Amino acid sequence: MPLIIDLPHVGESVVEGIIGKWLKQPGEAVRKYDPLVEVVTDKVTMEVPSPVAGVIARLFVEEGEPVPMGAPIMEIDTDETPEPVPPTPVEAAAPEPTRPAASTTGHLVKDVKLVGPTGGGMVDNASGLQVERSDDSERGRQRYSPAVRRLAQEHNVDLARVTGTGMGGRVTREDVERFIESGESVREAPPAEVSSPVPQGDTELPVSPVRRLIAQHMVRSATEIPHAWTMVEVDVTGLVRFRESVRETFEAREGVSLTYLPFVIHAAAVALKDNPKLNSSWAGDKIVLKSRINLGIAVAAPEGLIVPVIRDADRLDITALARTSRDLTAKAREGRLALSDVQDGTFTLNNTGVLGSIASQPIINHPQAAIMTTEAVQKRAVVVGEGIAVRSMMNVCLSFDHRIIDGAESGSFLQDVKRRLESIGPDTSLTKGA
Repeated sequence: MPLIIDLPHVGESVVEGIIGKWLKQPGEAVRKYDPLVEVVTDKVTMEVPSPVAGVIARLFVEEGEPVPMGAPIMEIDTDETPEPVPPTPVEAAAPEPTRPAASTTGHLVKDVKLVGPTGGGMVDNASGLQVERSDDSERGRQRYSPAVRRLAQEHNVDLARVTGTGMGGRVTREDVERFIESGESVREAPPAEVSSPVPQGDTELPVSPVRRLIAQHMVRSATEIPHAWTMVEVDVTGLVRFRESVRETFEAREGVSLTYLPFVIHAAAVALKDNPKLNSSWAGDKIVLKSRINLGIAVAAPEGLIVPVIRDADRLDITALARTSRDLTAKAREGRLALSDVQDGTFTLNNTGVLGSIASQPIINHPQAAIMTTEAVQKRAVVVGEGIAVRSMMNVCLSFDHRIIDGAESGSFLQDVKRRLESIGPDTSLTKGA
């Protein structure tokens, strides 16, 4: 019997993936759990395994084509009843599109409303089923895959005249080939596209699938969320001295480097318990206060910024946070993150200070309510009491969703973080919380 394979959902903030590479082609036999396709998202590159044994019947999407989460991507002929199988991460980002997939056929999406950066679901009045439509197609335009655009350009085909048989009426490569074979007239060659000139010596870098998805995610956040920003100065002299005094012993005992990050994570996690609106999300007619404090840690990976998540960070002591953050950072940089490592974040931290930054205005990780950065620790002359002293100072910056959070609430959160970081000293415990 035929079985339709859908692109699995990987988190509420991920609405679209890109087919990076088909690992199986029509006619190939597959065993249960064999990887079928590499999918690129702005969070992780993953392999979708087969839930059954069978034979690949059809591929509905071409390599390089964006696909809404939950949409059908392929069909398998099988005699088995499928069990849910989660996608798995791959160690490297998916390669650039190299070839089109075969046999693209239109399919209705079952029981879900598709939403994405460029459109939403619409109900087909005749069937009552959800059909994927984009805002562009509703206005008489349509998105085309790279393979379709290339073929149309090679044969001078006006894609507006081609009837699409793909998902939601999308024009497929086969549709274009049939149009060419039909002998119908093609459009006159258009004038050359006007684009910015590339002076001699300039270099053009292709946009990778991961970079494009990150760009879409950032644009969505900046467009939908009214960002506000604030900053406080923190005297971390006590933290710097305490870390230096225990670092060698800690690292010898635990086998983990003791950076400033676990202290900051701990301070932020505890402060979020007392300031719950910072750990929330906007849901149109309501604000959702998250029951768990899952802190995302921004990591600069080879393919772009990735945010693995420390779950229930408020329940972990500084030693456990040091281990967890070390492990997640290593997995992110080596391409070993699982989907569970990047899902369900409720608040994000970024240590921009390692880049030498002293102030930054980060973009919120949609759909979260806020993101905090810690900046470079600098020795400065500051007023202490009636005198001047050299202290280790660090700026802490916060971008927040002004629909949810006002200045008083953001200030209260930052003051809590500041107070906890400034209280670190010789009596601080690494195993029972600071």
